[in-house]
Amino acid sequence: MRVVTTAQPRQAVELDVQPSPLALLLLGREADPRSERGVECPGDLPSPSDPDLVERARAAKEKLGDKVFVLGHHYQRDEVIQFADVTGDSFKLARDAAAKPEAEYIVFCGVHFMAESADILTSDDQKVVLPDLAAGCSMADMATAEQVAECWDVLTDAGIADSVVPVSYMNSSADIKAFTGKHGGTICTSSNAQRALDWAFEQGDKVLFLPDQHLGRNTAVRDMGMSLDDCVLYNPHKPNGGLTVEQLRNAKMILWRGHCSVHGRFSLESVEDVRARIPGVRVLVHPECKHEVVAAADEVGSTEYIIKALDAAPAGSKWAIGTELNLVRRLANAHPDKEVVFLDKTVCFCSTMNRIDLPHLVWTLESLAEGTLVNRIEVDRETESFAKLALERMLALP
Repeated sequence: MRVVTTAQPRQAVELDVQPSPLALLLLGREADPRSERGVECPGDLPSPSDPDLVERARAAKEKLGDKVFVLGHHYQRDEVIQFADVTGDSFKLARDAAAKPEAEYIVFCGVHFMAESADILTSDDQKVVLPDLAAGCSMADMATAEQVAECWDVLTDAGIADSVVPVSYMNSSADIKAFTGKHGGTICTSSNAQRALDWAFEQGDKVLFLPDQHLGRNTAVRDMGMSLDDCVLYNPHKPNGGLTVEQLRNAKMILWRGHCSVHGRFSLESVEDVRARIPGVRVLVHPECKHEVVAAADEVGSTEYIIKALDAAPAGSKWAIGTELNLVRRLANAHPDKEVVFLDKTVCFCSTMNRIDLPHLVWTLESLAEGTLVNRIEVDRETESFAKLALERMLALP
């Protein structure tokens, strides 16, 4: 690929720039079955303007009967969530699927890492399907198996790997979960991150937290009383993560340079602005938000916590919610007696989650009803074994 840049007016300089594999994926010029981007679905999708889409989805689901179990993540569109048999966050949905052994097909209306987790936890007879293979997670993509293996080499060279316990957020690929299991670590959710870290510090002196820096930092500092100086940020795009051996040895929390593209948009200015606009408003944010946002909020909690907090809130109360817009809008509609607003003025959906739309769901259900298995997510046996080990350690947490 040749890029032309202008150094001075009317003077063009040509530079040979070789695109990275990730850049090729983003441009749609390559495909990688382990990536959550750059993958196209086969077959023809029905037109999004088809007025019969809802009836077609209903008919196909009815034809499949108990053979299909549809999972709907909280961040999904309303047009999709209406066909979900259960709704919830990623881990809850994966466990719900495992508790439904009679369902031959698990249709996961979520993103790639969620479908992987469902495949890991369900039986070999069950087939997990993702309606759009390009429905990924930018956060999960920020930590690849190769990058994490290189990070472990850096920790080994620094002489601290034996005292480091990896803790990986549920929002990670099966490869990262497997790495975690193989190296004696555990998985966590946004609800049990503190319990996971308490356990990890009983096993070793330091934690490598993957892949969301904000959840790791907020849990360590806000919930466990550590200081910001106890945390260092490992950047996989810099030699040695951009850290010195001394910094690695002195740190308690080695945070991966990853974040949620939605929750990372909220800023301290967002909080200050909404407080000025809506007197008496309570700010409730997800722990994937930046540390300064979490510190300025009234309440912090997981998706399930946010839902329960709104359910329990008194009539007339005012809330600014810092999480994905589909959920915030759904909560506002469910609580007309309360004022519920999105924390930021800029509308922000999770773009990859929103790839699961009604045409993709209809195509998936109709294909399955006709006996054609599409878009199966299948984790290889070795990866599944170590990933399940990490998940089982989480399930055993006190």
